[in-house]
Amino acid sequence: MILAGDIGGTKTVLCLLIKEPDNSTTCVKEVTYASQQYATFDDILAEFLPQDASITSACFGVAGPVVNQVCKTTNLPWLLDGQALKTQLNTSKVKLLNDLEAMALGMLYLPETDLIELNPNAVSQKGTCAVIAAGTGLGEALLYWDEEKYHPMATEGGHTDFAAQTAQQDALLAYLRELTPGHVSYERILSGVGFSHLYDFLRTQDFAAPCAEVEQLSADADRNAVISGLGLAGTDPLCVEVLRLFVEIYGAEAGNLALKSLATGGVFIGGGIGVKILPAMQSGQFIKAFIAKGRFEALLNTVSVKLSINQRTPLIGAIHYF
Repeated sequence: MILAGDIGGTKTVLCLLIKEPDNSTTCVKEVTYASQQYATFDDILAEFLPQDASITSACFGVAGPVVNQVCKTTNLPWLLDGQALKTQLNTSKVKLLNDLEAMALGMLYLPETDLIELNPNAVSQKGTCAVIAAGTGLGEALLYWDEEKYHPMATEGGHTDFAAQTAQQDALLAYLRELTPGHVSYERILSGVGFSHLYDFLRTQDFAAPCAEVEQLSADADRNAVISGLGLAGTDPLCVEVLRLFVEIYGAEAGNLALKSLATGGVFIGGGIGVKILPAMQSGQFIKAFIAKGRFEALLNTVSVKLSINQRTPLIGAIHYF
């Protein structure tokens, strides 16, 4: 049996598959767990695996840096050790991938119907690809093209320094420096909690009156979802600006990643947020910021930028690794 997993700060998805004679796979069990409700990954594994399961290979995409097949998850107090998992699962074929590395691999197996092109001037061409995904955190990865096939490469690019591009963003950077002294990363903005950070910043700028619906939320409400939802609906000026600013910065950082990797093969956008705010991503603001790179506008103007609507992409990558 093949064991595959997508281990994230919000949810963990495990899938058990059997390999058919024609080399296709059939899923026999798939379960989604709320990650924060479990003290360790082993607790989920023990609950998921049937007692008689015989694992031939296992691959897990994990939200965190994987170094020497060990990962301390970024947004969870978990430690995963590939060598220990080999013993636990009784197989030599165990691989830990960064979650964006798994997502990058999964992008190669998606049908075109799962991908939405955001760049109307895109020209299809071979070459290295980049992957960026805003969700619980901000993930970035590469698909290096060696002229024959793609190789997924992990990065921790989401934690690099936020670079302001406008006077408004200059003020945002100053605001975030007070909030997180010492280092302001893109993940502080381009993640779920980023909507709240942007909303609170714009309130300090007196951009518009505070949103009554947001101000009256209970402590257990999903504030970020409410802010982005109102922005998408266009019913509150402050939330509309939050969403516009989020998309602008998202597009700019996607363009940064494309330049740093010379991603002539295209950029893939994954993660849960892009799908939820799809109309805003398609509005043209994202691509405008993506392309706005001075002397390299002409290069980026034809780069394909595809948004994945398939939330199982990291799991698909883990399934296909071996």
